[in-house]
Amino acid sequence: MSSNPAPTLRPSRARSTRSARSAGRPAKRGTGVLALALALLGAAGVSALVVRSDITDPPFQGLDDRWLSWMGGPHDGIYAAVASALNWFGGPVGALVPLSLLILLLVRRRLVSAGFLLAVYLGGNLLVVQSLKHLVDRPRPANPLVRVDHGSFPSGHAATAALLVVVVGVLLVPAARRRAWWLGGAVFTLAMMWSRTWLHAHWLTDTAAGAAAGAGAGLLAWWLFQPALARERTRAEDRWEAAVGTAVPDAG
Repeated sequence: MSSNPAPTLRPSRARSTRSARSAGRPAKRGTGVLALALALLGAAGVSALVVRSDITDPPFQGLDDRWLSWMGGPHDGIYAAVASALNWFGGPVGALVPLSLLILLLVRRRLVSAGFLLAVYLGGNLLVVQSLKHLVDRPRPANPLVRVDHGSFPSGHAATAALLVVVVGVLLVPAARRRAWWLGGAVFTLAMMWSRTWLHAHWLTDTAAGAAAGAGAGLLAWWLFQPALARERTRAEDRWEAAVGTAVPDAG
């Protein structure tokens, strides 16, 4: 006489059960993210106050002059192509990336993620970067090679590059792969910083402050949205597992 085997819990149901249990626990904010965000924003703010004390000859003007002399040229060849591409990417063309991501998030009903994206770009670009620009209003290097607006400090292109790295890392990159993404994002941000100085659009310290302000604003928004983003991710996983469970019935 054979006995029926004990029923087993399907993997999708097991994951769903774990997700339901984790949904009942509030997600914790990482203190390391907050500390790094405040440190970066603080560095950008202190740099702004130092430059504002003497916008024509701040204490580190010698370093900026020396770096600018190294960026003297010739401004052609592969370097010109890379710098021009980064200049366009940091301008109107680059705005297509967050706009496309925002549309994708809204279509997929990820409203918390869409709110995080808007908070990062509106808070980072308008509140932080533009406020520092108007506060300092530092003159740019002579004879920039691209069209620029007022205020050299901080670099908006460098800030936008750092913001984009944080946003994509948080919303699209799995946690297990973020270390590699942060390293690649740092290289991308450094390349943007180089391009702005190579084009004589900014001083070196403008780009460093821009990158710090952008990354700091992005990380601060991530810290604020962390619990809500985690809950949204759990709900999305539960919906997907429920859909898979409905499409594939249990074997009787």
